Amino acid sequence: MNKEFITQGGTPITSELATDLRNLIFGTAAIPMRAEWLQTSFVFGAPKEELAYGLRSPRNATRGLLSVVQGFVLKYLLFARKTSRVAALTDPLLANAEMQREALFCALVEILRTISDKGKVIMVLPSEDEVFVDHTASYFHDSVTEKLYVFTLSPNEELEHFMKRNFKYFSEEETPGTLLFLYSAVLTRSMGKVRTDLDSSKSSPLTSSNHEEGSLMIVTLLLTGRATPYIHNGVVNVGDESSYAVPQYGVLKRCMIGLLLWDIESTSAAVNQSRQPGSRLKTPNYPIWVTSCTGHYGVVFNRNPDLLRNYHAESRFDVNYYSCSGHQIQMTIDNRTYNEQALVMLERQPITPEGTSMAGKPAGKDGEASAAVATAAAAPSPVGGAGTAGGGVGAASGGGVGGAASGASGSSDVVAKEESTLNTPLQRLIRTKWEEATISFHVQPSMLSYLFSTTQ
Repeated sequence: MNKEFITQGGTPITSELATDLRNLIFGTAAIPMRAEWLQTSFVFGAPKEELAYGLRSPRNATRGLLSVVQGFVLKYLLFARKTSRVAALTDPLLANAEMQREALFCALVEILRTISDKGKVIMVLPSEDEVFVDHTASYFHDSVTEKLYVFTLSPNEELEHFMKRNFKYFSEEETPGTLLFLYSAVLTRSMGKVRTDLDSSKSSPLTSSNHEEGSLMIVTLLLTGRATPYIHNGVVNVGDESSYAVPQYGVLKRCMIGLLLWDIESTSAAVNQSRQPGSRLKTPNYPIWVTSCTGHYGVVFNRNPDLLRNYHAESRFDVNYYSCSGHQIQMTIDNRTYNEQALVMLERQPITPEGTSMAGKPAGKDGEASAAVATAAAAPSPVGGAGTAGGGVGAASGGGVGGAASGASGSSDVVAKEESTLNTPLQRLIRTKWEEATISFHVQPSMLSYLFSTTQ
């Protein structure tokens, strides 16, 4: 027996638990899971270099999980890190090795605490050479699951101490760090609750997905603490005249980090709307969003902590899109034309007690739009008739990126025209949040095509 793990309170995994865990997550224990789960850990790029803040991995089924952890890494680096005056002058995105380690540590701990909901955290670590489950027709060895020790921890100091002591199991290259963390997240939630979250009538495993980069349910488990396939706000009862209404449990509270989603299958406005996250994911506490765009996961973020709390801050601002392939895209989102037209529409409304009350109604607790903004949303499109899910960027009749054609130079017109005809998946993704925005990409068009190809 591993004395170190025993002294930390670990117990060897049982055959029943190992089989149930593999069945729930991968659909079967009779064959091993995909190899990337056994070889992918949480690894950053070179410290102090450009994109040092970013986790790196090949394109595989762990990318969704890594993208959520990346979001929490950014939350720590940009908004939660305690710094001295000297350190405050350093760009937090040019993280050194110590900052990388601390950010990853805080991200993993915060996610597990969210899932535990103030209850116990259950973690797993592998023994080097001990095997606790026999190789049988119903259980095929994968070199990790059958070697696990299981630890039950309090979510506060005990969890932090445990993670610091065993951090290498998650952060060293070519170790199963992502698999160990996924197992820990599922066991912390409890397998019974995960089955309920997944809507057990469909009998789908947690990793079930049509996309190579991983399952949406893994993303919702780490973001919300529940492995739900439904991303609308609250509970929706679904049924018809011939059956009882069945509740579908979506997102029950506003999230720290959000989610944006656009799929090639969602080109129809009605289909796209039905698959869109609710405001509790679209308007999170921090301006960081995990994104799923045509099956590719990434993270969109802004450095201003007040971006989603200040109407004027959203008029024009920059965001970065980061993919764990190690690439970043910078873009400017401009809502000024839309906001100005919205204000004009409001000013034209007759002033009545009811109208005044609605216009003054503040945004809801979970970021739902106020009645004033809802009225403004009815205004005609300020971007040359662009659709809400995938219209062009520039104005339809030769307008520049900001919609102001007069005075623009010939080169600006060329750039605007090129951007307006791109109509890229990333552009459509951004417009699921900022519907009428003008979007300027500060990158070559070839990079946009590369990031959303099937090879990277």
